[in-house]
Amino acid sequence: MLMAHPTVLSNLVEQYEALRLLHAGSGSTEARQRMDDVSYTLCVSTGTGDVDSALVAARHRLPGARPEDDSVLPA
Repeated sequence: MLMAHPTVLSNLVEQYEALRLLHAGSGSTEARQRMDDVSYTLCVSTGTGDVDSALVAARHRLPGARPEDDSVLPA
């Protein structure tokens, strides 16, 4: 499987988080489409099937991540 460059993953995670904070999922058609596009790209880039798994996988591939670090998982 091809692996996305950490810079690309970091950018995607940042975009997703910004869109989520702006509630893009319930916003305009363009905002929802952008959220869908970023979510899809995260999934493809990490080889996962849902955005939550993609975020965990992306964060674990970023510099400084520890394999045992589960701080990105919801409580």
